[in-house]
Amino acid sequence: MNQRILIIDDEAPMRTALADLLAAEGYRALTADDGGRGLERALAEKPDLILLDVMMPKLDGFALCAELRRLSLDVPVLMLTAKGQIDDRVTGLDAGADDYLVKPFSTDELLARVRALLRRRDRKTRPPAKLTLGAVHIDLVRQTATRAGQPVHLTAKELAMLRLLAEAEGEPVTREKFLDAVWGYTAFPTTRTVDNHIASLRAKIEPNPDSPLWIKTVHGVGYKLEL
Repeated sequence: MNQRILIIDDEAPMRTALADLLAAEGYRALTADDGGRGLERALAEKPDLILLDVMMPKLDGFALCAELRRLSLDVPVLMLTAKGQIDDRVTGLDAGADDYLVKPFSTDELLARVRALLRRRDRKTRPPAKLTLGAVHIDLVRQTATRAGQPVHLTAKELAMLRLLAEAEGEPVTREKFLDAVWGYTAFPTTRTVDNHIASLRAKIEPNPDSPLWIKTVHGVGYKLEL
């Protein structure tokens, strides 16, 4: 699936249980143990979905969700809480949450809501199937590319990196997100691996790889695609 779900919860047993459940379903689970770290990771990683506990010290789920929306991070948020009062649900939804689930909940219901939110997000942010970068035409569905009408060989990882850049819609993609989404946790690559693949991509699609028009470096962060 490759969808990345950030779990923000200060209770370690709950974080572990949710991460194991999501991993078993094929999702990539990211975790944060308090609101502050959750906010930092959400902004840096830009996950596909956030599972957000409400009752946390310092920065609670309501405040965190409101801050995400203030910063224009349009990621679906599913709030998880032991509170069941109507006022709390209204507060969460008013803060920008997309859905609300009261503990204790069944795993089947949680997964159904996760799938529904991800489907909704996919309908809104479906990446382009084709990219045109000057003389280069790339079909991300058929995984083919041409330059001035001549075939260009792009590896599976290069195509996956381009797809990730296209999905970001001009926003920077961190090296860590490339490593997680393209290589996965078990490959143990380094951030230098990302830089090497970007250099290879630029050599294949940029008119002048030393002065790229399309794949721009965002210093200290990663890369973005300018269309």
